[in-house]
Amino acid sequence: MKMKKKLSLSLLIMILCFAALAGCGGDSAVKVKIGEVTRSVFYAPEYVALSQNFFKDEGLDVELQTIPGGDKTMTALLSGAIDVALVGSETSIYVYQQGADDPVINFAQLTQRDGTFLFARNPDSDFTWDKLKGSTFLGQRQGGMPQMAGAFTMLNKGIDTSKDLTLIQNIDFANIAGAFASGTGDYVQLFEPQASIFESEGRGKVVASFGVESGYLPYTVFMSKGSFISKNKDTVQKFTNAIQRAQIWVKDHSPEEIADAVMPYFDKTDRNIVISAISRYKETDSYALNPVIDDKEWNNLLDVIDNAGELKERVAPGKIVDNSFAEQAASNIK
Repeated sequence: MKMKKKLSLSLLIMILCFAALAGCGGDSAVKVKIGEVTRSVFYAPEYVALSQNFFKDEGLDVELQTIPGGDKTMTALLSGAIDVALVGSETSIYVYQQGADDPVINFAQLTQRDGTFLFARNPDSDFTWDKLKGSTFLGQRQGGMPQMAGAFTMLNKGIDTSKDLTLIQNIDFANIAGAFASGTGDYVQLFEPQASIFESEGRGKVVASFGVESGYLPYTVFMSKGSFISKNKDTVQKFTNAIQRAQIWVKDHSPEEIADAVMPYFDKTDRNIVISAISRYKETDSYALNPVIDDKEWNNLLDVIDNAGELKERVAPGKIVDNSFAEQAASNIK
């Protein structure tokens, strides 16, 4: 009986040891939850980092969820429901302006231009911005980056949106395309792939890029709470490394190859439409080549927000931008 007890005890110890080794052996992947503000071809490098296993290669287990709307995405980040948000950098400024004890820090830029296009119901090969005067313009939500970049561009083109045209911006983001399709507006501000879809349906044509006209700015950025970054520097660095690898991959591959890499995230969209959208974003230099947010881009962002009347003070980048991870990734990954 004693011998059986000794054998049973020895067997139990061996099982526990193997279980411990299985749980602790090797480098366990670190879980990171991303909340993206929308599902968009505009974010192609993010999906490339997932599909090409760049996050996995860095030892990260990334869980991606779409949280429609900047406010909702930021709420999820501040509450701890997600670790990293992919959203417009203006949201971090708004949080800072509210006096947050734990400010949101921008650490890796994904896109470097506004991603919207001016779409005309009646195509005009001789389009000039003056033709917006007297028209009905279906714009984006007030206070959001698309609307602010659009207003900034039109001001620079000599158009006063309060006087020179009829501006409609009380339609939810998700319903803007539908409103235009049903006959509302002469012009509309659209993201891809909706612009390419409408072109394929013969509903009009893209006549200008708000991104090109408003200049380079940190339009969509990965950000986290300062407390998360300070406690997880190694994880943030690995995350940024994966983004840098994806940005280089996107730069070096054709729209067709990129489309094939991201199609799992757009399984209900025609491949040719995805290719068209990616081509347009590559042509307009919308995808950032590295994750670094430079001062010139940041100051242009502040100008855009200030023009919209949404800026209480010019927030120096050093207060809510940490480029250390992006600079290391850009330096080490070629």
